[in-house]
Amino acid sequence: MIAIDLDGTLLNSNKEISVRNKEALKKAKAAGVKIVICTGRPLTAIEKYLEELNLLDEGDYSITFNGGLVQKTNSGEIIEKALMPLEDVHDLHQLAVDLNVPLDVLSDGLVRQLPTSEEYFSLYGELNNLLTFKSFELSQLKKEHIFNKAVIAIDADYLDEQITKIPAGFYERFEIIKTRNNLLEFMPKGITKAYGISLLGKDLGITQEEMMTIGDEENDLPMIQYAAYGVAMANAVPMVKEAAAIITDDNDHDGVAKAIEKFVLEPLGGGN
Repeated sequence: MIAIDLDGTLLNSNKEISVRNKEALKKAKAAGVKIVICTGRPLTAIEKYLEELNLLDEGDYSITFNGGLVQKTNSGEIIEKALMPLEDVHDLHQLAVDLNVPLDVLSDGLVRQLPTSEEYFSLYGELNNLLTFKSFELSQLKKEHIFNKAVIAIDADYLDEQITKIPAGFYERFEIIKTRNNLLEFMPKGITKAYGISLLGKDLGITQEEMMTIGDEENDLPMIQYAAYGVAMANAVPMVKEAAAIITDDNDHDGVAKAIEKFVLEPLGGGN
């Protein structure tokens, strides 16, 4: 199995998948390797890439919400899930008010935008324009609603200042990770990309020794550490590079394809 991050990894700076990357993934899939997009996004925000990569067949899977959901790509059927209770959303709402930052809560493809700051507005719509955004009051949220994760998307410098003010107790209760320089994400504790990969691996009978993971950001670190073949992009943050077994080229120079060609296709006799 090859689990691949999107932004900064499979996608280049223009948010496109290169011809060489597509070809490498096509060959790997044809050789019987499971190709799994592993992202913080919901399934609705990656469908165009799945279609482009021919990853919408029966037996194709994606890991979304940073490991919170494992889904069949052809139907959206959820194989594994870990959700956030309403009580946690209430606590994160109060934290956002205290920090004077906007808060968005994702419910599958719907982004519930909560009024937590009169001074600062969320940038999340600019980062994920394929999602549906609606304003909600906290009182409108119900226990039966789905809450996958919460995010703060705001100017990078101001975000860094406010991160230092987050009480330690929140780090004990949530996975708190910067996935971009202007985006902070809150997930249920223990839910990471490695968690999602481990569940899918168990479901499919694929071991850690049979896994390659490729990423660049802090939220990719757990899966880089988990897989036998953890691959960091040349543009990865330092902590990911330090943890990786392999460092490939950057996302503008076919880094994904180069890693797959060398460590997957060549051993299988299908490299360039």
